[in-house]
Amino acid sequence: MAATTTARRRRRTRESISPAAAAPAYLTRRIPAYELLDEEALTRLENHAEWLLSEVGIEIRDDPVALELFREAGASVDGELLRFDRGHARALCATAPATYTMHARNPQKNIEFGGNHLVFGSAYGSPFVTDLERGRRYATLEDFQNFVKLTYLSPWLHHQSGTICEPVDIAVNKRHLDMVYAHLRFSDQPFMGSVTAPERAEDSLAMARIVFGEAFMQENLVIQGNINVNSPLVYDNTMTAALRVYAAANQGNVISPFIMAGAMSPVTQPALIAQAHAEVMVGIALTQLVRRGAPVVYGSFLTTMDLKSGAPTFGTPESTLATLAISQLSRRLGLPFRCGGHLTASKLADAQAMQESTNAMNPAIMAGANFIFQAAGWLESGLTIGYEKFVMDAEQCGSLARVIQGIEIDTDQLAGDAYREAGVGTNFLGVSHTMQHYRNANYRADLCDASPFEQWSEAGCKDMQQRAYDRWKQLLREYQAPPIDPSIDEALLDFIARKKDSVADAWY
Repeated sequence: MAATTTARRRRRTRESISPAAAAPAYLTRRIPAYELLDEEALTRLENHAEWLLSEVGIEIRDDPVALELFREAGASVDGELLRFDRGHARALCATAPATYTMHARNPQKNIEFGGNHLVFGSAYGSPFVTDLERGRRYATLEDFQNFVKLTYLSPWLHHQSGTICEPVDIAVNKRHLDMVYAHLRFSDQPFMGSVTAPERAEDSLAMARIVFGEAFMQENLVIQGNINVNSPLVYDNTMTAALRVYAAANQGNVISPFIMAGAMSPVTQPALIAQAHAEVMVGIALTQLVRRGAPVVYGSFLTTMDLKSGAPTFGTPESTLATLAISQLSRRLGLPFRCGGHLTASKLADAQAMQESTNAMNPAIMAGANFIFQAAGWLESGLTIGYEKFVMDAEQCGSLARVIQGIEIDTDQLAGDAYREAGVGTNFLGVSHTMQHYRNANYRADLCDASPFEQWSEAGCKDMQQRAYDRWKQLLREYQAPPIDPSIDEALLDFIARKKDSVADAWY
């Protein structure tokens, strides 16, 4: 009995995790976004953002090129401090496209940004990894490659994100080459390149051109940079220079203020929201000054902090409200919206992790987000990515994908024939309608165990973390790399070798 149950579970698992599974390359919402604020409240927030940009100003440090672009566009530039007349920054954002396609190495995995579309991406930026077997440790290139593979294998993750974790065993000035190669070789989905220095952004573009071709990239988006604001009200040269590299090549930027209320903004949510809106408009405006029509995403990463300890907190009521409000401001600009995903301060995939992650993710869904990365794996306020948490989060993304489909009410769904066939007082398990729909009527969360207590006991009394551990191990054992033209692969490896040989290792 137990052996039969185990075999059945393995078969279901293979069906649900195969990259060839019948899952879309991106999602389309059929439920409305939640409108938290009325017109008066939204106008007050917008007016306060305009006040910040006109009276307080925003700095761009150590980037005279960006400052000159803004000066030529009519902004007031005093040293490194920018000020804008009311409405000016918003007007500069107007040429950014509302919707666009991001092309993948596999055209069947192209994704759409904006409108009623939603894209899930994996975690970003963690220097540590953790799993049940080896515990918490510094991430390596092998870990990075593993998470690229796990993202590729999930039918519910559409975008590789970028620096899924930091491979600290590779020199700082060279690891971007290995990361971009991993995205291009071990997956065929959209991805992000490096933003830690403009020359690393250029390397990322060069590797993308080897795969996609320079002419194609002149007209099409294939790679993005994740640009964070040095809040409060500061952009530094690292970010603006990388932004300019991607925009000049007609490639994408995701502009994301990362603000903890009380530290990087005033503690009150309206001030936080208005400040984030001001900051992101300046970044969007810069992309358009570099290249009119360059694709860009309006991003936000707004959360709270424990005002006693100073530690960041996630999944709080205040961050929920901030996400809902700022999504409305992004829609008023007519741009694709990004916010955070399964976020938690917990150190392992426990009840706190899933409670906070759910509390953080649900507002993103309700808000009508178009791009949610940090959707799988996040732990310890972003310091760690967890193997078990990753597959648990990915499965939850599948559940949320079902939610945004909404309910389709038609003759078939109302199932009148099923009532006629079953009659009164008879269950519906064997009727034709059930047999026609049973495979797809409900989303199946395979990591969740709904079996009787006796079967669960016979299978080892495993909790969710233990089942998730088994799952990611199985996934990596069964992984098969997507095909790539050998000549392209050789050209990528040759580019990496030449780049690495040209400079000494630097660990800072």
